[in-house]
Amino acid sequence: MKRLAGSAAFVLGAAAALAAGWVAFPLVLYTNEPQPIAFSHAAHGEAGAGMSCEDCHAILESGRFTGVPGVASCAECHAEPIGGSAEEKRLVEEFVTPVVEIPWRVYSRQPDHVFFSHATHVKLAGLNCSDCHGAHGESAAPPVYAGNRLTGYGESHGGFAWALASRTALRARQMTDCSNCHFEAGVRASCLDCHK
Repeated sequence: MKRLAGSAAFVLGAAAALAAGWVAFPLVLYTNEPQPIAFSHAAHGEAGAGMSCEDCHAILESGRFTGVPGVASCAECHAEPIGGSAEEKRLVEEFVTPVVEIPWRVYSRQPDHVFFSHATHVKLAGLNCSDCHGAHGESAAPPVYAGNRLTGYGESHGGFAWALASRTALRARQMTDCSNCHFEAGVRASCLDCHK
């Protein structure tokens, strides 16, 4: 009987530890912050304004990726509100007119020990943005930014814990996605190609 009680206590203790690690810890580890503007990729994309990803997220001839565009790019079309959205009005009044950069919370900032080249993947390998970013270009609003309190990075490579903490159904990119794609494409890569 004592042995059964000990086994039950062990199982209950292990279940409580797993619950704390998989449910409670992510809720404490991550902050949830909305983006400063509820930007709609869908309104700007092919089905909306007819823009492509490269119109705002270009790869320069040097191979450098421009990343998140500055407010000057927004001002090219939004010097005045062109729609009836309250978010667009805020964009023009708070950022475009006074020429104040939008403090976007960037999901894709890589740790210092990681190197990723968009030029290699887009220009040389011929990948489409949606191959890695999925239907992000069709989203009506940006996902919640889940900031990691320990590292200071916005999580874009988390799995279950990140999805739970950010309360989003969006599947984040994981390193296994990269290695699986490289394997399927027959690309031989060393760890040091991406990790310093």
